[in-house]
Amino acid sequence: MNLFLREMKTYRKSIIFWCIGIVFLVGSGMAKYKATASNGQISELFNQMPKSLQAIMGSGALDLSKASGYFGILVLYLYLMATIHAAMLGANIIAKEERDKTAEFLFVKPISRIRIITSKLMSALVNILIFNGITWISSVLIVGKYSKGENVNGDIAVVMVGMFILQLLFLVIGSAIAAVCKNSKKAASYATGILLITFIISIAIDLNDRIEGLKYFTPFKYFEAKDIMYGGGFDGIYTTISIGLIIILTIVTYVSFKKRDLHL
Repeated sequence: MNLFLREMKTYRKSIIFWCIGIVFLVGSGMAKYKATASNGQISELFNQMPKSLQAIMGSGALDLSKASGYFGILVLYLYLMATIHAAMLGANIIAKEERDKTAEFLFVKPISRIRIITSKLMSALVNILIFNGITWISSVLIVGKYSKGENVNGDIAVVMVGMFILQLLFLVIGSAIAAVCKNSKKAASYATGILLITFIISIAIDLNDRIEGLKYFTPFKYFEAKDIMYGGGFDGIYTTISIGLIIILTIVTYVSFKKRDLHL
């Protein structure tokens, strides 16, 4: 069987469940917007919350009286789900051969390791594209339902592009860790741990301005909704850092996977 199709078949159920989860998150979140916006005091309600809670909720510079502003609150959690999926996918798509004892079957085939890792990464790329596309379509439909004529498509589009860059970044973080780590079975845990640490740092920065310099070390600060929505666009520095890391970690994945000793 074509290796790319084999990987797609392996993860078909997983991507279905992840997509159902992301649609539910958007739907339930915007349903809460409808409930809280009906009394016309949604902005006042969030302004009265402690700063720490506002940081956790992701509010701040967003206009919460608009559907797009409320969607901006959900963006952080969309990012979190998307990056967890990508990091675990990147780690497991390499580690699973040793974990499931199928490495011997795979590597006796007359194909190079470069072709193997390319097929695996291409499969992972298609999976995150599906995840991103479903999130994009469901967001346009659901947020548009509550937008009351507001043009939300542009804001959602820029958020989805930012999310895709983060997905790529954490995908190759997971794959690089799995390729480098001697015990690849732990790669998903390590990748998820890095993700959660960077997420916590992003929350901590919102709570304490004195550690704002750490924002360069947490990708969750690179494409915040409050910065990129409403015509803000992408910050050149953050985008450059992201693309640079993606390229470097992809190279690390290829080089390390080609050299690693496989536990058959």
